[in-house]
Amino acid sequence: MKIKACVLLLALLASGCDQPAPEQKGFAGLGTQAAAFTPVVPGRMFSFPADHGPHDGFRIEWWYVTANLQDDQGNEFGVQWTLFRSALKASPEVAGWQNQTIWLGHAAVTSATAHHAAERYARGGIGQAGVSVAPFNAWIDDWQLRSQATADDPLADVLLSARDRRFSYRLRLTPTGPLVLQGDRGFSQKSEQGQASYYYSQPFFRASGTLDIDGKTFQVSGPAWLDREWSSQPLTGNQTGWDWFSLHLDSGEQVMLYRMRQKDGEPYLTGTWIDARGQVQLLHAGDIILTPQDTARVAGRTMPIRWSINIPARHLDIAITALNPQAWMDLRIPYWEGPVRLGGSHAGSGYLEMTGY
Repeated sequence: MKIKACVLLLALLASGCDQPAPEQKGFAGLGTQAAAFTPVVPGRMFSFPADHGPHDGFRIEWWYVTANLQDDQGNEFGVQWTLFRSALKASPEVAGWQNQTIWLGHAAVTSATAHHAAERYARGGIGQAGVSVAPFNAWIDDWQLRSQATADDPLADVLLSARDRRFSYRLRLTPTGPLVLQGDRGFSQKSEQGQASYYYSQPFFRASGTLDIDGKTFQVSGPAWLDREWSSQPLTGNQTGWDWFSLHLDSGEQVMLYRMRQKDGEPYLTGTWIDARGQVQLLHAGDIILTPQDTARVAGRTMPIRWSINIPARHLDIAITALNPQAWMDLRIPYWEGPVRLGGSHAGSGYLEMTGY
């Protein structure tokens, strides 16, 4: 899923309301009405490499990478990199200061004992941030997700880099499997009312390179996951946040799950099972038992940092534990995000994001 806190400025998109009660906006404004923007409907045909680029007419969009890394001594790290595109109007992109697009970047590094996060902002149309398709490059300032491959398959060889005062990383990403359409052939539903996004992933990336944290440099490698998602109104006004998991099983399979929490009613729960060849099965709420098991105090709030996941039809019964329970993204809109370890019926690693707590 990976709807993130990309929509800091989406409150600007909400028009005035004549009703007595204010419109419910959902977490970070993602539930505000978006009638002027392009709706997300089932049956869309995806086209690559064009869909690696931006999508005019949609209100929000992101390019998102996580990586579970180790050095030669077995020290574990997590890396996150995200670029968000937020449209203030439904009109096409234009050059210069009349551009109506806001770009936002998030980057983080996590170890067992440290977690550092940073953010960048940019106005569209002036070259400070953007995404191009040929050649593929997603950037904000000197943070980059840039292809080093041919235009026909720009994700065959990708450079990922970010730098801040307390950390930096430079990683090469190469795929070992195909792209995956999440949900129903890329139509990813977020509520019983039909809110949805278009969503695909590259869950088979392998990452290798250098990572610096608190003045120490490490040579690292491990599995990585790219998510691409775009929408105009992905939440209802009743949805207060989510718990999202991307999991690399040592068997070669991958799992994506998310639980959308609501003010009233049960959470909306769904996911995708991805086999080692990239074949997918849509998971419904009845297929998944997702249960918080243990909590920790994080940034003055109680967060579930240990979970159990049971998918009986796939003989999956695992415990998910945070590498660093204090992986709090202390940004303009704060949330929890960090690497997790897997134990039980399957070993592996992954990433967890929790918002709205």
